[in-house]
Amino acid sequence: MASTGGGPKAGYATSTMSTNEPVVSVDWLHSNLKETDIKVLDASWYMPHEQRNPIQEYQVAHIPGALFFDLDGISDRRTNLPHMLPSEEAFAAACSALGIENKDGVVVYDGKGIFSASRVWWMFRVFGHEKVWVLDGGLPRWRASGYDVESSASNDAILKANAASEVVEKIYQGQPISPITFKTKFQPHLVWTLDQVKENMENKTYQHIDARAKARFDGTAPEPRKGIPSGHIPGSKCVPFPQMFDSSQTLLPAEELKKRFEEEDISLDSPIMASCGTGVTACILALGLHRLGKPDVPIYDGSWTEWAMEPNLPMVGSSS
Repeated sequence: MASTGGGPKAGYATSTMSTNEPVVSVDWLHSNLKETDIKVLDASWYMPHEQRNPIQEYQVAHIPGALFFDLDGISDRRTNLPHMLPSEEAFAAACSALGIENKDGVVVYDGKGIFSASRVWWMFRVFGHEKVWVLDGGLPRWRASGYDVESSASNDAILKANAASEVVEKIYQGQPISPITFKTKFQPHLVWTLDQVKENMENKTYQHIDARAKARFDGTAPEPRKGIPSGHIPGSKCVPFPQMFDSSQTLLPAEELKKRFEEEDISLDSPIMASCGTGVTACILALGLHRLGKPDVPIYDGSWTEWAMEPNLPMVGSSS
């Protein structure tokens, strides 16, 4: 856990932070909130059936100075799958529009505790930005600790969020964008395609863990998206993402996390890849594994939604 005391000199708050630890505490963030090298992102996103509007909630209450990161807006526009990873150029342009620089330490949070923030943490790492952390316990923990929130007095952050989505759209339309100031370095080992999952199903090089609820995994409960049957990819094991948390929605200590994986017969000495419904909660499993010293867990970006929509792929326990 990050230290909350002492603190480095102004302007270099994240220079002493370890990227071996994937989260920072609300106390640490509160102590370092005004440092010039920190950008805080509200990356709240909700399942469609929850009928919550993250941008509206951001406008009502967010951590002071936080920018809004639109998970659906900063995504691949060439697919009908939800919030797929954008291209390098699109991500770089979006970060540039938000005013994020390569020297910045990025702290990501969401309105649930640890949920969609983990996806954005993974996205930054996929594009080579290692100085990124999830706020442990998110906005609920921040508020429960008595720390201030602000509402959008100015429209600046909303304008930046819209601009980030617009530049992504322009890039996919082939329009030139300038200036792109944020530099990316794609890390292909952190993201998997459908073909890699199919290959792994045969050679079983990686243990495949699925973050969805057990009933969806087993095919006894419906998927939240219409037209997608429930069930799972052959050979995968179910590790529901809430198993990574304690009762306050903060990441469990390493010893507890280790037990959770071992209980599901997952070997921490062998390679692991993760999937879920649409590539969001799988990143929570990657967050937990990062704490256990496994920083290179790839995410199957299309996840179950892509797999289940493809004709003629094998599925276990599938029910419409």
